[in-house]
Amino acid sequence: MDRIKLSPADNVEVVLRGERSGHKLAVRDIAEGEPVIKYGYPIGVASRVIKKGEWVHSHNLRSGLSGLLEYEYKPSFSDITPQPPASFMGYPRKGGRAGIRNEIWIVPTVGCVNEAARAVERRFAGLRRENIDGVYAFPHPYGCSQLGDDAEHTLDALVGMIRHPNAGGVLVMGLGCENTQLSKVKERLGEWDDERVRFLTCQDEPDEVESACRIVGELIEHASGTGREKTPVSELAVGLKCGGSDGFSGITANPLVGRFADRLIAMGGSAILTEVPEMFGAETILMSRCRTRELFEKTVSLINRKKEDFIAHGCEVYENPSPGNRAGGITTLEEKSLGCTFKGGTSPVEGVLSYAEPLRVRGLNLLDCPGNDLVSSCGEVISGAQLVLFTTGRGTPFGAPAPVLKISTNSALAKKKPGWIDFDAGRLLEGADMDTLCGELFERVISVASGEEQTKTERNFARDLCIYRSGVTL
Repeated sequence: MDRIKLSPADNVEVVLRGERSGHKLAVRDIAEGEPVIKYGYPIGVASRVIKKGEWVHSHNLRSGLSGLLEYEYKPSFSDITPQPPASFMGYPRKGGRAGIRNEIWIVPTVGCVNEAARAVERRFAGLRRENIDGVYAFPHPYGCSQLGDDAEHTLDALVGMIRHPNAGGVLVMGLGCENTQLSKVKERLGEWDDERVRFLTCQDEPDEVESACRIVGELIEHASGTGREKTPVSELAVGLKCGGSDGFSGITANPLVGRFADRLIAMGGSAILTEVPEMFGAETILMSRCRTRELFEKTVSLINRKKEDFIAHGCEVYENPSPGNRAGGITTLEEKSLGCTFKGGTSPVEGVLSYAEPLRVRGLNLLDCPGNDLVSSCGEVISGAQLVLFTTGRGTPFGAPAPVLKISTNSALAKKKPGWIDFDAGRLLEGADMDTLCGELFERVISVASGEEQTKTERNFARDLCIYRSGVTL
C-alpha cells in the first residue's frame, strides 16, 4: 500500500512512500473555498481549485482559523473500561507519589548562580552509589529582573522542581539579592522535609561550592536509605508531547501514545496533555470530553487566553506549523492540532491545570503551556510528570528534568538516529498491530519507570530546565 485514506469522509489521502512521503493528494476534485478533510475533520480550505490526484499543500491549502470563538458545552465521552492493575518498582515519597528515579537535584533560584550549581554537579559526576541515580544541576536564566506573571511562573516552576518525586534530595541555591528570594521559595513551598530539601545562600558562604558539596553529600546519605518498592501504576503520571512532527505523526506515534494514555488511565494512572496553541482547530474535540461544565469553561479560558496572547502581540493565531512540519507534510495548524490531540486518547478530561500547577486529579489533565518543546515538556515535569513520552517525525536530542522517551513516527528516523529514538512507531505503516505495539510501549515504560533501563536522553545527559516567560525583562 502506497497511500492511505484515514476516514471515509476525507477528500485527501496520505502518501506512504517516496519523495512526498507524509504529504497529501486529493482523492477527488476540490473546489476553491471548499474544506479539505483529513482524519474526518476540516484541516483548512482550498485556496484554489484542486484537481483529483494533485498534491495538496501550502500552495493550494490555507488555514480556516481566526480569532476568539464562542463555544457551547456538548459533552460526548465514554468512561474508559477499567483494566487489571499493573505495577512498577518506584521510590516511595512522604506524602506524595513515588519517584521513578532517586536523584539529587541542584536547583538555582536565579541564573547568577548557575555556574556554581554546575560546579557542584561536576564534582559528583560519575557517582556510583546504591539507590542513587545521579546528581544533576538545573541552570536557567531567570529568577530576577522579572515582573508579574513571569516572576510568578519562575517561583512556581522552582517549587514544582523541589516537590518533584524523582528527586530524593534537593539543594536550592540562591544568590541573596535576587527577586526570587529563598524566603519567597520557602513561603510558596509550605511544609517540606528538612532531610530531603536544603537551602543555601551563596553570598553568605566563604566558598559556596564547598558548602554546597557538603550539603549534597548529606543529601546523598539520606536519599541512599530509600530503595525501590513495588508501586501501583496508578501513581504514575506521564507527560504527552510531540515535536518536529511530520505527516505521519497523526497516523502512527500520536495515536499509539493516545492508546497508551487510555490504558494507563484505565489502571488509575494520569496523563498530561499540553501545547495549547496546537489545540487550535481541534479544541472542540477536547471540550466535548470535559467531564463537567466547570472543566469545559476552564478549557475555553485556556484556549482563549492563548489566542489573546497572540492577538496582543500582533500575531496570527494560526502562525504555525514550523518549516520542519511543512517539509514533513503538515500544511495548516488545524492539521497539526488534530494529529497533536490524538496523544490524549479518548479518555474524559478530568483536570485543567494552570502553568506549574501540581497534578491533583488522576486521569487526563490539560496543562496551560505553549507548543515549544522544551517549555512544554518541562512544564509537564514541573506539574508532576515522572516521565514524558515525546513523539517526533524529524528528531530532536533535547531532554527535560525527568526522563523523556522519544517515539519516532517513521522507521527511517529510528534507523537514522538510534542515539535519539527509543521506540519506533513507524512499524504501524508496515502492518504492525496497534494493540500489540501499545502493549510493547507499555512494558517499555514500566521498564524505564522501574530503573531497568535509561532513556536515550538520560544516556546522552540531556537535561534542560526551560521556564515559561512572556513579558518584560528589567
